[in-house]
Amino acid sequence: MKSKHSLLAIQIHAALIAAAIGLSPAAFAQESDKAKQEDQALEVIMVTAQKRVQSTQEVPISVATLSGEKFDAIFAGGDDIQALGVKVPGLYAESSNGRAAPRFYIRGLGNTDFDLAASQPVSVIMDDVVMENVILKSFPLFDIDQVEVIRGPQGTLFGRNTTAGMVKFGTVKPRQEFDAYTKLSVGNLGTFNFEGAAGGSLTNELSARVSVLSQNRDDYIDNSFTNVKDFTGGFDEKAARAQFLYEQGNTTALLNIHTRKLDGTSSIFRANVFTKGDNELNGNYDRDSVAYNEGDGNFQRYDNTGASLKLDFDLGDLTLTSITAQENADGEGKGDIDGGTPAGPGFIPFQAVTEDQLKDLKQFTQEIRLASDSGKDVEWQVGAFYFDSSFGVTSIDGFFGATTVYHANTSFAVFGQSTYALSDKWDVTAGLRYTDDKKDFEVGDQNVNGFALVIGAAQIQDYAPVHANDGQVSWELATNYRVTDLTSVYGRLARGFRAQSIQGRDLAFEGNPSVADSETIDSVEFGAKSDLLDRTMRLNGAVFYYNINDIQLSAIGGASQGNALLNADKGTGYGFEIDGDWRALSNLTLGAGFSYNHTELKDADLLVATCGSGQCTPTDPLNAQDRAFVDGNPFPQAPKTILTLNGRYDFPVDSGEVYIYGDLAIQGKTNLFLYEAEEFQTSGNKEAGLRVGYMNYDGNYEVAMFGRNITDEDNVKGAIDFNNNTGFVNEPRIIGVEFKKSFF
Repeated sequence: MKSKHSLLAIQIHAALIAAAIGLSPAAFAQESDKAKQEDQALEVIMVTAQKRVQSTQEVPISVATLSGEKFDAIFAGGDDIQALGVKVPGLYAESSNGRAAPRFYIRGLGNTDFDLAASQPVSVIMDDVVMENVILKSFPLFDIDQVEVIRGPQGTLFGRNTTAGMVKFGTVKPRQEFDAYTKLSVGNLGTFNFEGAAGGSLTNELSARVSVLSQNRDDYIDNSFTNVKDFTGGFDEKAARAQFLYEQGNTTALLNIHTRKLDGTSSIFRANVFTKGDNELNGNYDRDSVAYNEGDGNFQRYDNTGASLKLDFDLGDLTLTSITAQENADGEGKGDIDGGTPAGPGFIPFQAVTEDQLKDLKQFTQEIRLASDSGKDVEWQVGAFYFDSSFGVTSIDGFFGATTVYHANTSFAVFGQSTYALSDKWDVTAGLRYTDDKKDFEVGDQNVNGFALVIGAAQIQDYAPVHANDGQVSWELATNYRVTDLTSVYGRLARGFRAQSIQGRDLAFEGNPSVADSETIDSVEFGAKSDLLDRTMRLNGAVFYYNINDIQLSAIGGASQGNALLNADKGTGYGFEIDGDWRALSNLTLGAGFSYNHTELKDADLLVATCGSGQCTPTDPLNAQDRAFVDGNPFPQAPKTILTLNGRYDFPVDSGEVYIYGDLAIQGKTNLFLYEAEEFQTSGNKEAGLRVGYMNYDGNYEVAMFGRNITDEDNVKGAIDFNNNTGFVNEPRIIGVEFKKSFF
């Protein structure tokens, strides 16, 4: 999908990278002849990908991290968690539910299901607690210490539904020393962001930290149908977190309490922005305008609260860990699904509006883990995990009315992992996990005051409860060999599984519930990690292949705008990713990453419905009923390539430094649906950011000008192929200023 992209925009991209590098060839030659200084070496990055604190260079897993300035720059404009997509090689994110329900993809594997009960093969872990429901996954990011993107199946230590990998967030923890900061930014479109935290000791044994976030953007999209200015598009989000750390003798206890309130806008659907046979945005598209007669402005309102308690007991050569957590959420969102009105733009044969309500989500988790001390020839950990979740989903359609369904999920697992040092350079890791997962589904009220029920086009039906249960074994075998003190190579074999799923959304449209059996993935990867040039350059890379049996898919769209689960026989993927950082000079750092993913569905008999409007051009073979054979197609929403570039250059001034930081992300060819069509694919989507700032060392403050999506790219993120060619796009350009003050 080529966005509106001019030669000027390309020139701006080139200027951005040049500015980020900010160096003449002569200056580079002069500096490169000097001996490398100790302070030019890259810092060691520690991760918890194996539930231990380890250097990322020693972990036999493909891991990328984001923290500090790189992380702060991405979220300077008030973006939500989806902004991480395409900022790390192999990671993509999108949503048709606005800020409330992100969908993640790693190495091309994810789930396009838009229902509030959707399961995903990418797990989100926040402060050691799994966020299973899509609403929980969207908890806003603030006072973050580090993000870890862990690629490939992680079923041994982290359980089911990690077949693609996981995104792991760690917040800044309390400590005895006092520290605090406040950060304020303002930008165009009424963008206002405030973030702050303060922490320190309460007693000799007890420390605390409180963090808060407030994000706001004004409505900026006009409604050309009603002639209402600033009709929709804004959001107001508040969140807070309080943490208390108790340390006494051999016992450590960390209590985490957090809350969030979102009053915002769901995805903005735009009617008929594709012309049949063409995948470029047409003249019906206007970022600042829609023509809505329904949807109440595509509102969304969600609240969630949670608490966790992590206990660590030092038993000498062993550590016993217990993590207990409770998460709760409620909310609702509504959308004008057809994206417009019969009055235009384009032809809309009939109206479509839906509202989804999440009712009384409760998630309880308990993990107990016993681990040996690190640094021994044999390191091991064993544990058990329990998960319990329940919630209701009400889907309200403008024609059929309302249907409420209830989901319940209980799961328990036992696991163990051990690493054995064959020598001081070579170690082997093996792990095993057994998981039992049970899901229950039942139907509540149906077709309440639905027009279809009144005219006899629908009837209240009696659906029996649905139950699904499965037990699976996940395992891994990995080895890591340190070729030198600065270079290691590794290999990893892993099997994981995604638990069975039940989807009841089609009941709202006189359909039947659907069930997808568990999928299992077998993955192999080989990688190398190296620090080069006196530790001033870091290169990490991996190649991988995976095969998924009974891959779960969501068949979305068609004339009924269905959302049914199904299993394909197989899905395969292969490719590579590489991450690199280079501190070329003491004041110049460059970063780059690239990933290539080839994915393919393998099921000669699998058929799916194509666009319900008939206004698209499928390129797959069709049967007599115009259903598409999707055998050989790529996975939906799986970018074939991702390229990331970033650079930082600074120079000293009185009491501090002035710096320039720039980043660019380019997304390769991506198919939006299970079937392939001329209209529903993208290629070359890109976004760039720029930040110019001053840091005052004496006053511990920073002031910066920033821009996100600085060339105002119109990148298609998704489409609805129901009764017209509807699409939705990325966030607009945000330019602003930011001030941060730190206290110690």
